[in-house]
Amino acid sequence: MPPAPLIFDDGVPLESNRHRIAMNVLIDSALTALVAQPDSFVGGNMFVYYSQDQAMNRDFRGPDFFVALDVDSNRERQGWVTWQEGGRYPDVIVELLSPSTATVDRTVKKDLYERVFRTADYFIFDPFDATVFEGWHLTNQRYQPLQPDDRGWLWCETLGLWLGTWDGRMRREPPVEACSWLRFYHADGNLVLLPAEQERLRAEQERLRAEQAEAQLIQERERLRERLRASGLDPDAVLGES
Repeated sequence: MPPAPLIFDDGVPLESNRHRIAMNVLIDSALTALVAQPDSFVGGNMFVYYSQDQAMNRDFRGPDFFVALDVDSNRERQGWVTWQEGGRYPDVIVELLSPSTATVDRTVKKDLYERVFRTADYFIFDPFDATVFEGWHLTNQRYQPLQPDDRGWLWCETLGLWLGTWDGRMRREPPVEACSWLRFYHADGNLVLLPAEQERLRAEQERLRAEQAEAQLIQERERLRERLRASGLDPDAVLGES
C-alpha cells in the first residue's frame, strides 16, 4: 500500500487573535535566543507526523509552538515529518490552552509528547489566564513537574532559557490593553528581546549617543569661549558668532 498523502492544513484556525499573537511572540523570541545555534528549527501551529498509521487515520497533532535542535534549519517545511528528519522529534513544545483544548493538552498530548515524542521539555500556558502556566521535564523517560522560581518562571533546561510572563502590549492590533505574554528570558534573567524591541533599543541608543555628542560639543565650545575671553579676545568675533 502506498504511503498516505500528508495534509498540512486542516483549515482549523487558532482559537483567537491573542493565541496567534502569543504563538508569534514565542517564535520570534526563540529565533532571537537561538541565533547562535544555527542548526535549529522553530515552528508554530504545524502538524507533526510520526507514523504512517497516524497519517492514514488523519490524526492531526500540531503543537502551537516547538523547537527542534540539531536539524537542518535551512530546509523549508510545511510540517514536521519525523521520517524525513532522521527520526528527530521536537525538543521543546508549548501548547497555548483554550477551553476547547485544555483537557487534551493536559492528557492526550502530554502523554504523546512523553511516551512517543520523548520531548524533553513541555509547557502549557493560557493566554487569557496567566496563572495557568505549567511545565514538565523528561527524566528517566517520564515527565516530572517543574517548580517555578520566586518570579513564577520555569526553567527550560534544553534551551538554557527561562520561560515566564511579561506584561505589556504586543503589535498594533487587539488586544489593545496590556496583557500577560509568555516570553523567553536569558539565564541571567534578562528578557530576550523581539526584533521590533531590538530595533527600538538601537534607535534609542543612537539618539542618546547623538545627544551626548551634541552636549560634548557644546561643552567644548564653551571651554573654548572661556579661553578666548581669558586671553582678552571676543569669542563672538573670533568664532564668527553673534
